[in-house]
Amino acid sequence: MSQQMQIERGAAAKTIANAGLFFRRWLANPLQMGSIVPSSATLCRHVATHAACAPDETVVELGAGTGVISRALLDSGLAPHRLVLVEIVPEMAEHLRRALPGVRVIAGDARALPALLAGSGVKVGAVICGVPLVLLPLAEQRRFTDAFRAVGPRCGFLHYSYCITSPLPARRLGLEARRLAWTPLNFPPASVWHYRHTGG
Repeated sequence: MSQQMQIERGAAAKTIANAGLFFRRWLANPLQMGSIVPSSATLCRHVATHAACAPDETVVELGAGTGVISRALLDSGLAPHRLVLVEIVPEMAEHLRRALPGVRVIAGDARALPALLAGSGVKVGAVICGVPLVLLPLAEQRRFTDAFRAVGPRCGFLHYSYCITSPLPARRLGLEARRLAWTPLNFPPASVWHYRHTGG
């Protein structure tokens, strides 16, 4: 890689990470963010590795934040038009639109995912959840997981978390849980989990 390309890539990474914006949003609402800093490059690569889907399918990322995982997905070869981001914070959704041209960004609540995607023609092949579900009561966790199942019943969903054990009570939610990756290099250390509804 040429020096100019390295410089440009480094500048793009800084634009995406935007730690100041991330920290301000964490201060405003810690329950929406889950961490005080964006995910590490190692965690982002782990998520991107496990978000593979067919060429005619779309990856849907929920709680995209400043877009560090979104960028890792694109760097892994995913075409921008095959990535849909859902971000509840309007300021961060606007940041994502500026930082990731060609990617569809929806400012909305992931619990309303079926309505947000209605009529879009999107065929969901992978769902990635960056919302800190572990902080929510069971009824709210169920609202999220039911929404994921409605749009991607075949694929289940990926969820990255800073918990040592499963961040979701899988059996109570009717889910099968499998930890796919763990990285001590993230701050805080993080895991990537895959969940699938036991009913299909």
